[in-house]
Amino acid sequence: MNLLIIGYARHGKTTAAKILKREMGFRFKDSSKAAAEIFLYDKLKEKYGYKDFEECYEDRVNHREEWFDNICLFNEEDPARLAKEIMKNANIYCGMRSNREIQKCIEDNVFDHIVEIYNPHLPKESPESFDIDFDSLPKYHTIFNDSDLDTLRIRLMELIMRLNIDELQKVVNAKSNEVQV
Repeated sequence: MNLLIIGYARHGKTTAAKILKREMGFRFKDSSKAAAEIFLYDKLKEKYGYKDFEECYEDRVNHREEWFDNICLFNEEDPARLAKEIMKNANIYCGMRSNREIQKCIEDNVFDHIVEIYNPHLPKESPESFDIDFDSLPKYHTIFNDSDLDTLRIRLMELIMRLNIDELQKVVNAKSNEVQV
């Protein structure tokens, strides 16, 4: 199962991905970390005087709009380029921020499911660094991260079980249709 985890800054996307890794064996890659590994660290290290990759990655919160713009440039020819790179070695992409990118990923069937992590107690993000139009998404699942870590873990496990049941039902229905033909 390939998942896209989206949500605003600091709402718990990476925490959710870490829970799914620990509990279910998912492999995930954070969009910012992947972008830094693939191209952004080399592009920004001299500009900001970063000593190493980790310093660059940790400083991303101070340059959200610049990171967003650079990822959009990387994806200019193929809006799903970064997602496709990430999904070569992972089954969770964590942190997509571009509506153009998500629409192309939907069109190319890069993900089986989209999961939004949302904390209603935290602010939404500026459209300069997050422009996903939730109303344009055909279907996504929202997990509220408005309590403690155990509650988040339970909500994630319930969602994965529900998604697995749905997938199994599709297989059963397909097999049933084959038998009837």
